[in-house]
Amino acid sequence: MNKWSREETIVAFNVYCKIPFKNSSKENPIIIKYAKILGRTPSALNMKIGNIGRLDPDLKGKGIVGLSHGAKMEQIVWDEFYGNPEKLAFESERLIAQFSNQTIEASSNIQMDDLPEGIEREVVVKKRVNQSFFRTAVMSAYNYCCCISGIQNLELLEACHIIGWSQDKLNRTNPKNGLCMNPFFHKAYDKYLFSITPDFRLDISDEFIQNTKEDSFRIYLKGLIGKKIMLPNKFLPKREFLDIHFQKYKSIC
Repeated sequence: MNKWSREETIVAFNVYCKIPFKNSSKENPIIIKYAKILGRTPSALNMKIGNIGRLDPDLKGKGIVGLSHGAKMEQIVWDEFYGNPEKLAFESERLIAQFSNQTIEASSNIQMDDLPEGIEREVVVKKRVNQSFFRTAVMSAYNYCCCISGIQNLELLEACHIIGWSQDKLNRTNPKNGLCMNPFFHKAYDKYLFSITPDFRLDISDEFIQNTKEDSFRIYLKGLIGKKIMLPNKFLPKREFLDIHFQKYKSIC
């Protein structure tokens, strides 16, 4: 079997970000899809994802380990892209389009009829590609489960930025700047009606509770105070980001 190239390894890293680690297997439809794009077997791609997993400090911290052996190229790609998700998102999706013999708009399912032309078009395409990558990476890290309510209906889940899109350009695509929430809690989080402490515990504002007329739901909100959110298997929320949101929340409260 031919050695994995840098480009193939970058695509494997992309796939690693898109699926819950425990769901990685040669039967996984996503593994099968991207293995076909790369011209590799699902078993080979699954093994490569296991090799990449051995490098992830979040997995190690939870006692989850990948395969014990790997190639030097995996470490090289990890070192280049782990701290630069913005670069990983677009570069990996560009390579997927190249391997698929498609435009990046087509391979990323970007609607083309409303896109501008020229340089502005490139900016919009990159933004949409990166937004899609962020959403998938965050939601898969939480195994498609709201970190507060536990809801697992995919159509009721969103990837929430801890530090808003307009507030931190460098971390717009960083999965560690993300939380998986249902739309209700997502909007309330963006409005600073509640926050999450750097030790991952919920703090609910008096305003949020007092403006809830239904007794049972008000009791539910009160019961959330101090509770720990459900943590992802990888891309653990960065405590620094949580603290920025929490401090602003406290200043508003």
